[in-house]
Amino acid sequence: MAVDFQALGLVNTDGIWHAQKKVSISYPDDGNNYCYQIEEVSFWFKHRNNCIKELVKKYHGNNGAFFDIGGGNGYVAKAIEELGIETILVEPGEKGCANAKKRNIKNVVCATIEDAGFKPNSMPAIGVFDVVEHFDDDLGLLKNLNNFLVKNGLIFITVPAFEVLWSVDDDSAGHYHRYTLQNMGEKLKKAGFEVVYDTYIFSILPLPVLLFRTIPSKLGIRKEPTYDTQKPNEHNKDSSMLSHVWNWEINQLKNGKKIPVGGSCLIVARKM
Repeated sequence: MAVDFQALGLVNTDGIWHAQKKVSISYPDDGNNYCYQIEEVSFWFKHRNNCIKELVKKYHGNNGAFFDIGGGNGYVAKAIEELGIETILVEPGEKGCANAKKRNIKNVVCATIEDAGFKPNSMPAIGVFDVVEHFDDDLGLLKNLNNFLVKNGLIFITVPAFEVLWSVDDDSAGHYHRYTLQNMGEKLKKAGFEVVYDTYIFSILPLPVLLFRTIPSKLGIRKEPTYDTQKPNEHNKDSSMLSHVWNWEINQLKNGKKIPVGGSCLIVARKM
């Protein structure tokens, strides 16, 4: 499926397709640049990518274009593109789009999904990876995304797990929500989807998040982080023990099994 971006009214500047309208988003201005510094070395981004790729291969394959909505610097989009799947990154942040272009992603659209001019019932698959939690009206967002999918089209989602783990880090990141598989499944059903597969990932992270983020936040001793205080090397903490855990999680996904707890939810749902 070749998308005619010019026919949508988008303007190409330096290889990036731009919508004329600009909107504000619930994401810190420097968020994409900070993530760009750490994505290539981060165990978190690496493992999330591996999980996403496993499910995209399993449930979507090469059955049409994949639209990565709110895809930031294109770290996920690049991985999906390397699977041989036509991938369109749709990201309203100009910094994110510029970073995505540095990764040589072929199709980069600097816009929201609405402002880009895409037609209803036109997208075979959509990915929203750590995006939904940035919308106060998350149900409205899911209904809107449903409208853009073709019949039986798929949506792939990651979101942070468990409201009980809320900390000042969520405030800093511009989050409105954390989720369980159950309440996300209920929202998806209301939005016109049926869940195909869901699981938690990052099975060992809830306890350290609780101890080092949530409890200190509630006690008022953890300050809201800024991109000046966060260090890129904090994400470079992979080890042989972690690798064993991540490999086990990937095998669970491959075999269609669920991971009972984790720091993130990973869901595949189909438009009903």
